[in-house]
Amino acid sequence: MRAWVRLPSGKRLDLLNPTPFDWDDEDLALGLARTYRWGGHSAWPLPLSVAQHSLTVLVLRRQWAGSSGLAAAAELRELLHDADEGLLGFDCISPLKAFMGAEFKALTGRLEQVVKIRYDLRDWAEDDYREHKRADRTAAASEAAHVVGWPDTEIRQTLKIRFKPLENDVLHGIYGGTPWEPWTPDIAAQRFLKELRRLQAKV
Repeated sequence: MRAWVRLPSGKRLDLLNPTPFDWDDEDLALGLARTYRWGGHSAWPLPLSVAQHSLTVLVLRRQWAGSSGLAAAAELRELLHDADEGLLGFDCISPLKAFMGAEFKALTGRLEQVVKIRYDLRDWAEDDYREHKRADRTAAASEAAHVVGWPDTEIRQTLKIRFKPLENDVLHGIYGGTPWEPWTPDIAAQRFLKELRRLQAKV
């Protein structure tokens, strides 16, 4: 039974038995730029890509680290925290994950593992993971409010996110454009890939 996909590079990624050599960085960047959060729903003309979300989480962690900064290896781990979704081409909304079953969890786990090996990502320390989740959930709250259009009360009560949405788009000061507007896939892929290569050169 075929379970592999042909990537833009021409490589084949076997989703059931992946290896760390099955994709190029360009494949990953484009996959994340074409994989959408929030079930693809958006109040804007375009949905929000996982690539843009990943950059938001990285910038938040970088800002919160203050003058001490984050090591390049830690920044790379932040940037790639959802990389498996770009390889799979699917970001499952949280309420559905329990219904997808153990097989889906095992599939995504295998993809996460080969990403970890490919990019030599370190395990999360408890404090690091707590700060990562704070950035990830703050990004999610902000996306819900400014990209999808969730009211604050529903972000707290329905989405169960205890962090407040940001008022200012942290990516706007870096890349310009209209705050909170989802990028086109080509722009998202380009910006993600540039950051990935910059961090790889520093690790």
